[in-house]
Amino acid sequence: MKKQYETMTKVFSVAPMMEWTDRHCRYFHRQLSKSALLYAEMVTTPAVIHGDRQRLLGFDDQEHPVAVQLGGSDPDELAEASRICTDWGYDEINLNVGCPSDRVQSGRFGACLMEEPDLVAHCVEAMKGATPLPVTVKCRIGVDQQDEEEALDRLVDLTLAAGCDGFTVHARKAWLQGLSPKENRDIPPLNYDRVHRLKQRLPDVHIQLNGGLQTLDEALPHFQQLDGVMLGRAAYHNPALLADVDKHLFGAEEATDLFAAVEAMVPYIDAHVAAGGRVNQVVRHMLGLFSGRPGARRWRQILTIESVKPDATSQVLLDALAEVS
Repeated sequence: MKKQYETMTKVFSVAPMMEWTDRHCRYFHRQLSKSALLYAEMVTTPAVIHGDRQRLLGFDDQEHPVAVQLGGSDPDELAEASRICTDWGYDEINLNVGCPSDRVQSGRFGACLMEEPDLVAHCVEAMKGATPLPVTVKCRIGVDQQDEEEALDRLVDLTLAAGCDGFTVHARKAWLQGLSPKENRDIPPLNYDRVHRLKQRLPDVHIQLNGGLQTLDEALPHFQQLDGVMLGRAAYHNPALLADVDKHLFGAEEATDLFAAVEAMVPYIDAHVAAGGRVNQVVRHMLGLFSGRPGARRWRQILTIESVKPDATSQVLLDALAEVS
């Protein structure tokens, strides 16, 4: 039986990242932290309703607690997708109001919805009516020429009135024209104070901070003052960071042993290969685990070269592990 997930507890989460936080990545991350909230890749509502749900939504029970992020702006579609995701066993459903890519804008979802807070509220209301799960919103502090104070407050207040259970705020504006998604992660200045002011104004609302955090030391002050922190690329590229989460943020006695976490992946890879999968589909998420340690280069070389061979097995992982000290 999965552990009960409560939105109003302190949360450390790994951000949803397209092409990265698939089920293999999440299973690996779960070996490193038992407490982190893991997010599936964002999935659009039409894909959930009409697509291959096993491929898009399937996950292993060990991944709990795990959230799914939906992309969409049609309340009826979001309600139907929320019902489907609930039936699949997710612990939380999150609405994407933060992604600035052209593809997302053309579908009228993501960060462009910051300009339509009434619509976001209708979407959240429909989702809440379709699921007993926590429904949360991931947003920016504003877009383009919006006033950061007014835009964020209006979005939050309207969606709270619609029943939203919490917010993850990427503490940057998004520029919908003129900046790429990558530039939107780096160029607009971070404004952590704006997120803290939101929490001070709404002390009983679950507020989590995202954006620019690279280490647990950087995240800790925000974790202490807010309801949680979310890391994305830093956690993906340096997954050893996750091995310290349970000890440093949640009071576990010891950090996770990296070697034990790797060895725990062996039966998972065996099962994946037996089902027709490839080793590289799993180990591509593990390349950065030993960055900075002796043998890290050989670890990456072996995983990169050997895992793509048609006859590769979990032995590839053990061979690479033997090179690390």
